[in-house]
Amino acid sequence: MTHVLQLDSDTASFGGFKQNKDIPKVIESNVLKALSYYPELKNTHIRFEFKQHIKKSVMQAQPVALSLLRKKENRIYKINISALFQLNHTAIPIHQLPDSIMIGWIGHELGHIMDYESRNTWSIIGFGVSYLFSKKFIQRAELTADTFAVNHGLGAYIIETKRYILENADIPQVYKDRIARLYTSPDEIVEQVRALEEDRTLP
Repeated sequence: MTHVLQLDSDTASFGGFKQNKDIPKVIESNVLKALSYYPELKNTHIRFEFKQHIKKSVMQAQPVALSLLRKKENRIYKINISALFQLNHTAIPIHQLPDSIMIGWIGHELGHIMDYESRNTWSIIGFGVSYLFSKKFIQRAELTADTFAVNHGLGAYIIETKRYILENADIPQVYKDRIARLYTSPDEIVEQVRALEEDRTLP
């Protein structure tokens, strides 16, 4: 499987996005690249944390619960990242995934944070409850995150990440089935990107 996206070799230009961020050094360049597409999150407090296991997920964006008691501008979010990426017969450190796949995955999670930023505290609490119990709500929430990512210029990364998951024979079928069932398909993202490009060319 090839990964054709060209990445900027100089990550120093993204240094301004480190403000109020806790980022493991091993994924820092990919995180900063993804953050560079979201200037609205430049000063937002976000922790990127490795976890040994995240139920049914590889990455997971959520607010830090106690920070919801603060003013919106003082909220803290975290993106949990599974330290190991599970394959059929083995597991690899997550940071060994291709850079473009990591950027797409992180870009999707940042889309969730954009969604949270638009919500008040009670709406976020309702979001959490609905996400636990409603398949349709999960589908809407994941579409919203992808839409934020596409609208911020990450469409090519999102498409490549989804295809990497769905077309990779080494990834467990049960995980691919979950992604296909609950998440926006690559073809739907392609259509979103096409529509966005058409809108931008209108006089």
